[in-house]
Amino acid sequence: MTAKQSIFGRVATLAKANINAMLDRAEDPQKMIDQLIRDYTNNIAEAEEAVAQTIGNLRLAEQDYREDLAAAEDWGNKALAASSRADQMRAAGDAAGADKFDNLAKVALSKQISAESEAKQAEPTIASQTEVVEKLKTGLTSMKSKLGDLRSRRDQLVARAKSAEAQASVQGAISSINVLDPSSELSRFEDKVRREEARVAGHAEIAASSLDAQFEELEADAGQIEIEARLAALKQRAISGQTTAAQIESPNA
Repeated sequence: MTAKQSIFGRVATLAKANINAMLDRAEDPQKMIDQLIRDYTNNIAEAEEAVAQTIGNLRLAEQDYREDLAAAEDWGNKALAASSRADQMRAAGDAAGADKFDNLAKVALSKQISAESEAKQAEPTIASQTEVVEKLKTGLTSMKSKLGDLRSRRDQLVARAKSAEAQASVQGAISSINVLDPSSELSRFEDKVRREEARVAGHAEIAASSLDAQFEELEADAGQIEIEARLAALKQRAISGQTTAAQIESPNA
């Protein structure tokens, strides 16, 4: 395979390349796009040079073909002129001169046949090269279109790739949160708070019970004091009563 054929193969391959599929396989989309742009640009330049050379060769072949056709026509005219001169000289009785021009006519006809043969042999080659050139032009046009599209979409594709990467990170974080459910930790903390609240309430209840007992004790002491006071009052009234009775019985005492 020649270097030119290798370039043509790359033209066909790159023209059919699916840029999005290539980006999907890329670890670093931005570097991939930049490298792809460089590869496209370099290959397009190489392909353009090869296509230009192919077109040049085709134009040379077409020029040779036209020259062969022109030569065939020219030799045909020369053969006709020589044949006509031979006829004139033969009519004039110059057989030797007539034979000479007939021989010249034959030489011209031989040259005409050779030129026509070369032109006919060149026709398939020219047709084939013309088809190849058209395909190469189409491939180059497609490559340039893809390159322009890639350049214009570069920032958009890079942004999309980064956005997808960020979304993947978020999804990973969400997955981690789902694996370690914080609500379970919160529930344990809530249970701890409830136990502490219950402990404080227990102490408060104990304190309240002790206070109630003290008040009850105070109430009990107050009742006893009242009883003692009343008992003392009864005794005092009893003594007073006894004194009064004695005084009544002994008025002169």
